[in-house]
Amino acid sequence: MDDSGKEVEVGRAGGMVVRGANVMHGYWHNPKETELSFRNELFRTGDIGYQDAEGYFYILDSLKDMIVSGGENVYSGEVEAVIYQHPAVLEVAVFGIPDPRWGDLVMASVVLRPGKTLDTNDLITFCRQYLAGYKILKKIDISTNELPKSGSDKILKKDLRDRFWAGRERAVG
Repeated sequence: MDDSGKEVEVGRAGGMVVRGANVMHGYWHNPKETELSFRNELFRTGDIGYQDAEGYFYILDSLKDMIVSGGENVYSGEVEAVIYQHPAVLEVAVFGIPDPRWGDLVMASVVLRPGKTLDTNDLITFCRQYLAGYKILKKIDISTNELPKSGSDKILKKDLRDRFWAGRERAVG
């Protein structure tokens, strides 16, 4: 669905919503979050996705991980999928960092495989083969240190954002 709650056309990205007997009715003791997450009995998952012509659904990204750079939506999962194709990359997290001109810049924290090296310019050149110009990385942090993870082994992008935003205001709107 779009921001106004209308169904989007096939192939166009929108907010993923679900309904059914197996969907929760609300957040435990959190009516505010419940109100924000439901619209017309539909649960808004917080993900962005699309439906193809055959009726299959695809999740592009989490809404909170979407990067808006120069008015264009950049799905971090799409950029990460490209970077993971590079043979020197062990793990990666892509996220936006604030920029006064563009709103957000596309940034990646990249962990290299043992014994591998990678130059930032080489990674950008690699990405240009697969991504539109506005999706190309503007800042890259390359290291051999493991990315911060939750107890369930999910990369904590919020921790990375906090580290690289350090004192900068995020542009809104």
